[in-house]
Amino acid sequence: MLIFMILMIMMISSLPPTLSVLPPDYLVAKPNCTDRCGDVSIPFPFGTTPDCYGNYSFFVTCNQTIHPGPKLFLQDSDIEITDISLDGQLTVLPYIARECYAPNGSRDGHGASLTFSDFIVNNTANKFTIVGCDAYAFISGGRLDNRNYTTGCMALCTDDMVDLVEGSCTGLGCCQLAYIPKDVRRLRIELRSFANYTTRSGFDNCSYAFFAAETAFNFSRQTVADLKNVTKLPMVADWAIGINMTCKEAEKNSSDYACRSSNSTCYEPVNGSGYRCSCQEGYQGNPYLVDGCQDINECELRKCRYGCQNTNGNFTCLCPKGYKGDGENCSLRQSVMLKLGAGIAFGIMILLLAATCLCLALKRRSFNKMKQRFFLQNGGIVLQEKLITRQISPESLKIFTSSDLQRATNDFDNNMIVGQGGFGTVYKGFLPDNSIVAIKKSKCIDPDQVEQFINEVLQWHSFFPRSQSSEGRFLSWDIRLRIAAEAAGVLSYLHSAAATPIIHRDVKSDNILLDHSFTAKVSDFGASRMVPLDHTQLSTMVQGTFGYLDPEYMQTNQLTEKSDVYSFGVVLLELLTGRKAITFDKPEEEKNLANFFLSVLKQEHLLQILDDNILGNDQNREQIIEVAMLAQGCLNVRGDDRPSMKEVAMELEGLRLGGKHSWVQNECNAEEMESLLGEGYNGHFIDGDGDSTSVGFDSLRSHDVLQMSGGR
Repeated sequence: MLIFMILMIMMISSLPPTLSVLPPDYLVAKPNCTDRCGDVSIPFPFGTTPDCYGNYSFFVTCNQTIHPGPKLFLQDSDIEITDISLDGQLTVLPYIARECYAPNGSRDGHGASLTFSDFIVNNTANKFTIVGCDAYAFISGGRLDNRNYTTGCMALCTDDMVDLVEGSCTGLGCCQLAYIPKDVRRLRIELRSFANYTTRSGFDNCSYAFFAAETAFNFSRQTVADLKNVTKLPMVADWAIGINMTCKEAEKNSSDYACRSSNSTCYEPVNGSGYRCSCQEGYQGNPYLVDGCQDINECELRKCRYGCQNTNGNFTCLCPKGYKGDGENCSLRQSVMLKLGAGIAFGIMILLLAATCLCLALKRRSFNKMKQRFFLQNGGIVLQEKLITRQISPESLKIFTSSDLQRATNDFDNNMIVGQGGFGTVYKGFLPDNSIVAIKKSKCIDPDQVEQFINEVLQWHSFFPRSQSSEGRFLSWDIRLRIAAEAAGVLSYLHSAAATPIIHRDVKSDNILLDHSFTAKVSDFGASRMVPLDHTQLSTMVQGTFGYLDPEYMQTNQLTEKSDVYSFGVVLLELLTGRKAITFDKPEEEKNLANFFLSVLKQEHLLQILDDNILGNDQNREQIIEVAMLAQGCLNVRGDDRPSMKEVAMELEGLRLGGKHSWVQNECNAEEMESLLGEGYNGHFIDGDGDSTSVGFDSLRSHDVLQMSGGR
């Protein structure tokens, strides 16, 4: 049976078994006030009556009628408290969100919400978790400054659940986020399903979402079964005194100053506003009471070699009679004994020096062996062999040390980040000769991809930072069309012309890097997979970026080159609209760019979604319409109905050179263009006989591979 609990961190020193400290309830509450409700201690400034709490924010209710009980609640709410810490935290039990589905897809469930009037959510001790096989969830809320936030996660799995990993919450059956903004006092969780579990069977047809303490849940098949019987999970919140008041401001008004003990000090929390009190070093207890901080008898906590004398807030180790020193290092007062001791000490120093030299030599030897082992492990020999085979001088390729990379990126400063990927973070770096490079810091090392990485190093010696995302909105249509054509050419080469076909698997705008002249380069092959020549698809764990993921791939786990085509279709939409693939601050129907685009086409309002900065002359509009048609084809739900990347690349390059799509009639006139942009567009294209037909791509299947220039 799964046991849910909160980890209570205790600082334990290596103390003798007879040591003791002040009892935990010592001066916890005011005299004659309730100091406990069941197993929960109630320290001041918290209390159950006006005479016992600091102000109404710290009013708590002890319900004696609940069985099993009694139980403690915050003020008059239904927020149950299971622990209160004088360090500024309290543990509460909010409800979890739950949705269960019948075989016919009918839903039974509810969301979850939590609102604090005076406290805030701890943004480091909790995690947002979603559990299910056909589910996604959003967590949103408000902050102290009335700003809102939204983030989300999704959990998917197959019927046989072979890909589920015990203890892993990375999207297969369980998804977890470890960060929310600071100063959050209101949470709302919305739980939804992609297909109401109508395409899933053999697994729990229920989904769960909760924001709870990090140690409250560990994903496994057993824990999923146990969640059926769980309605609440523990969460950590933060409390402080005097919202929007600093220590300096609070100390000015001695009558309201909360740090009452003369042996207390004031500090300001990292999360939230206000201030907190703590006992000074050498004291413990409740700093919010006049005599709350009491001296610790350190002589019971520490062991002196010869003797100990306790003092207020400190202690002193004593030397035996006839000796002098600090109690730890005592020496005889007689000069002869001092000389003898000096001689012994000198001998010991010589021995220590010799031992140190030997230790350093052994460490240096071990370090060199480790470097050699990592060199072999990470493909060093393979790299040297390929350099020789391809007649490339080893001196032309420099291997940098970790310290070199730290200096180049200012110790991997966040301000140097130019991109994020599923397997690592890309930083902008400066070499000693002022050369600008891109440095990717991996989150993990996959031994199976070492050779692919080496091949990439042989091909590319330098990378350029991508342009700022804010600049992308103002790129001219010609530049956008060139970026699309160059990126499509690279993907076409990977699919059709490489010795072993390669599926990129994470095509998105963040992985298309631009140099100062906006030349495109497809990057981040950490998720790529090689496809054997006798295969057309691979069965893999679903991986990619939300908003770009092929829906067919998400449902079947079958990876084909058409998955890259779908993702590239989303990139085309970003170039056409200036919008991001996923935007959480948009209305519900506009959050997913691909779905919104297809909806707009169906409603005959293509113009309303296009970026105003690219709508120029009629030639531009004709090209824009044709690219929109191409994007629509790439976004077909069935992979077989999409064009190949080879066809996409040739169509885009044809547009750059002034041509038209091979599958568009030459009679396309201004009225038809206006139809696509406005009310006349009906989601299909009209052939020469006036019949409504879907976009076709068979006319290009026998063409040669397009030779691209400029794109990387």
